[in-house]
Amino acid sequence: MKAINLITLLLIIIGGINWLLVGVADFDLVATIFGGRESALTTIVYVLVGLSALYQLVPFFKALSVGEVAAESSTRHL
Repeated sequence: MKAINLITLLLIIIGGINWLLVGVADFDLVATIFGGRESALTTIVYVLVGLSALYQLVPFFKALSVGEVAAESSTRHL
């Protein structure tokens, strides 16, 4: 897997966990780590997560057009 795919996937996972915490506990972990909601670093992380999601649409639609996700094709069912 390309490094950009791993980085964007990691950022999407971080964003998903953050949204889980916001929804369940009304706790914004990203804002807490990076100095509050109005912090420039927090905004940068939010933008990077959003751009990562957009980037991941490319491999997603490629997988759909092939008809099978590459990760699933290499797994063996027990």
